[in-house]
Amino acid sequence: MNTCVPNYPTTFNTNSALFFNLRRSRSIPMNSLAYALLAMLVRKPCSGYELAKMMEVFWQAKHSQIYPLLAKLEGGGFLTAENIEQTGKPNKKIYTITESGRAQLKSWIGKAPAHPVSRDEFLIKAYSLSLSDRGTAVRLFEDRIELYEKKLQARNLKLNSMIEEFGEQIENPIHPAFGRYIVHRRRLHLEEQEIAWCRWVLELLEA
Repeated sequence: MNTCVPNYPTTFNTNSALFFNLRRSRSIPMNSLAYALLAMLVRKPCSGYELAKMMEVFWQAKHSQIYPLLAKLEGGGFLTAENIEQTGKPNKKIYTITESGRAQLKSWIGKAPAHPVSRDEFLIKAYSLSLSDRGTAVRLFEDRIELYEKKLQARNLKLNSMIEEFGEQIENPIHPAFGRYIVHRRRLHLEEQEIAWCRWVLELLEA
């Protein structure tokens, strides 16, 4: 009795490999941090340390969150990692997004985002000011202003650098740096608003 053996292909084309990697994504925790890492790698290949610094524009993420997730994204085929030898300091890995990673990110962009979650213990302290003395309250807001003025100075330097590099084209929605530019501009406005609000509160405290 003859047995019919299916004739499976011995090679995969690009679309087959892409589909395979997208299927593998089900076992990978594709949370907002995973997409943030992919988004930053679209710009250029980066080390984990560079990605951690760049995350500031979105939110603060710990190294202990980033590195394990990078390993999982690599295992899922969404990025590749190259070991770079360095003289006088530890070697590092440079991560590069793959076509599967780009496809995953592109598919996710069109989905409705989750409701934003924000936690800032400063706001809890501000909410409880009636239990504090005036001097403590003033110092709290003066320190906040000092912190955000430093953030604002760094943001302006970053934006000026981008404008100097790309010129007016950076405001063209199809320019590769457009998304990065508008997110940093949003951060700039938020930092300016935070400083203005703190100064308003100080006026009330010192009235």
